[in-house]
Amino acid sequence: MACQSMLIVLVGYTPEYQIEKQDGGPAGHRELQQHVTFTEDVDSIVTEWVLIRQQAYKVSLAGSLFFTGLLVGNVVFGPLSDKIGRRPVYLTGLFFEVIFGYLTALAPSYEVFAASRLLVGLMNGGIGLVCFVLAQEYVGKSYWAVTGTLTSMTFAVGIALFGALGYFVRPWRTLATVANSSGVLFFLLSVTLPESPRWLYSQGQTARAEEVLRFIAVRNGNNATNLVLQRVGAAKPGSPARNRGGVLQLAVHPVLRLRTMVLMYVWYCCSLVYYGLTLGASDTSGSRFVNVAMYGLVELPAYPLCIYFINKSWAGRRKSMACFLCLAGSACLCTTLIPENSGSPLSVTSLALLGKLMVSAAFNIAYVYTAELYPTVIRNAGLGVCSMSCRVGGILAPFVPSMRALHASMPFTVFCLSGLSAGCLGLLLPETLNRPAAETLEELSSPSRSRVLESKALLYEDEKRESSHK
Repeated sequence: MACQSMLIVLVGYTPEYQIEKQDGGPAGHRELQQHVTFTEDVDSIVTEWVLIRQQAYKVSLAGSLFFTGLLVGNVVFGPLSDKIGRRPVYLTGLFFEVIFGYLTALAPSYEVFAASRLLVGLMNGGIGLVCFVLAQEYVGKSYWAVTGTLTSMTFAVGIALFGALGYFVRPWRTLATVANSSGVLFFLLSVTLPESPRWLYSQGQTARAEEVLRFIAVRNGNNATNLVLQRVGAAKPGSPARNRGGVLQLAVHPVLRLRTMVLMYVWYCCSLVYYGLTLGASDTSGSRFVNVAMYGLVELPAYPLCIYFINKSWAGRRKSMACFLCLAGSACLCTTLIPENSGSPLSVTSLALLGKLMVSAAFNIAYVYTAELYPTVIRNAGLGVCSMSCRVGGILAPFVPSMRALHASMPFTVFCLSGLSAGCLGLLLPETLNRPAAETLEELSSPSRSRVLESKALLYEDEKRESSHK
């Protein structure tokens, strides 16, 4: 996923070029191709299809099409996985992402390349969301902060590895092929994954949920042949799930409506700042491969910070996310106050990296926090809608650097205002630390519960349960 997200940064690199002087009026694109000479030994879509001058926008367009696909994928795959299950949606999306990824590498024209990026983004958006939720629902809620953080950390490592891969594999078609081939391995490994036990339980399929939990327990080395699921304060095991969720509930339900509106804006700002800084890695001075790797590696310190702060009672999810967003906005604000080539230790690049670190931490918390704010029956739909707004930020991010034409500090001003405003709005959300996650919608409105609620599924062994009734 990280390789596909960052692909356009390297394969869309524009090297230095010279254009021979021509007699007569301005030449068309076909004539321009015959008179342009690239002075750098670079193989990219720019050099192959001569995407310069009036055609230069097509590089950013390809990146935006990828994020447009992410947006549609989030909207489609999220609710679909709530209805038919996490596993089939994840495996189908991963399979077609690999197929369309190879189409990108073999594209005979820019039009096919752009269409393939849209399709890869469509699949990438779907499986990224479902994969995250599936990883969370395999473990207990007390481990969600760790699993969510590790999931985001692998994305950062993927960006760094892609930068190293690009250094050794220079032809853009070969780079696209090699980067996509890892998806084949992950697909083969994912075939053995079971369905989410939480999703099965929320759908009333208690017997299947127990079977999956026994399978997981055995793989963990535990003897759990007599495990039985029992619901506390809700429907009995085996009964059909009540009060099923749907995308419309996000707008109709009074509790979910406010949460969704705030979270959509937070995700939008996180994406705009995160991808705006990341996709600008090739525009900064120095080696583009080192810059891409650095923008990935700089995220890694953010994740231990997340695990530490979000599990502390004095910080929690809400305050930590808000603070990291405000710090990211402040770092971007400071870049506007430093003149270029000033020779100061606090350069624009170092402050941009600091902003990337802060927004990475906020983005990671947003994933974990959002999953805890939505009940199981509508969790993927809620994450899908939030991720949809996130992709709007990703679509706009490639074009933010062009605002330098208005003023050199304009891009960082946009990032600054986005981070600060999202941090302040995030304080309107409730805290979820040490509170159980909701399974159904009716639990959100239960007067006996706090703002974030759960009818928790407990595990009992038959012998222990019998002894408790004696």
